[in-house]
Amino acid sequence: MILTFGRTGQVARELSAFPDVLCLSRAEADLLDPGACAEAIRARGPRAVINAAAYTTVDRAEEEEELATAVNGAAPGAMAGACAELGIPFVQISTDYVFDGSGTVPWKPGDTPAPLGAYGRSKLAGERAVQAAGGTHAILRTSWVVSAHGNNFVRTMLRLGKTRERLSIVADQVGGPTPARAIAAACVQMAETLASEPKKRGVYHFAGAPDVSWAGFAREIFAQTGLPCAVEDIPTTAYPTPAVRPLNSRLDCTTLETVFGLSRPDWRAGLTDILKELGET
Repeated sequence: MILTFGRTGQVARELSAFPDVLCLSRAEADLLDPGACAEAIRARGPRAVINAAAYTTVDRAEEEEELATAVNGAAPGAMAGACAELGIPFVQISTDYVFDGSGTVPWKPGDTPAPLGAYGRSKLAGERAVQAAGGTHAILRTSWVVSAHGNNFVRTMLRLGKTRERLSIVADQVGGPTPARAIAAACVQMAETLASEPKKRGVYHFAGAPDVSWAGFAREIFAQTGLPCAVEDIPTTAYPTPAVRPLNSRLDCTTLETVFGLSRPDWRAGLTDILKELGET
């Protein structure tokens, strides 16, 4: 059995569809109690653990950094520590927000993190805690997660596109939209592989292809659904938010493909699947 922390998030919901995956809710494992998270692992004796639970409210994290760091930093560290004790692999999902978003070159796993805000700092704290635990682990940084569930860009565009003739969308932030279903499948494969090949531990990147701006992503959503909503390109400066977003969220995923044979998913095909699931096409 693969034990997963998280039940209602986008990736966790996709993981719950896999056979032999047990998803724990926050009621079953309080992320604000690292010891309880570690004990949940010891009590169930899984063959691997995936952490798909996180504090993901990027803007609110600016006011709740201590809370975000407890959930995204201390809890994964305790999980990884318990896995190290049991000698089982641990997969931690992280984010492109650990980088400052400068330049236009895709970020490589070995590039130096420099988060711009509280959310990124909290996720980086989690990465370092997992590494410090010393067990067999994989940190999977991903970006722009989308699915038919939860709060995400696709669902927001569908809601707004049905009531507006035109939307102004940021065009100078570029990254790879990543279907949650693809992330879930990658996590399961990595966990299974690490169980027999622990030397493949490390930090990896996984994002959809091709890279696109938020505005370009919105246009594809409207094109696939036939919604007659026009998209106007605007700069990030025209849409200020409490948390600074990285402009360059491109991720170099070469290492993941080389080591695990996992190639970047085509987000346009993933979008088609999401829209079908939502009954929008």
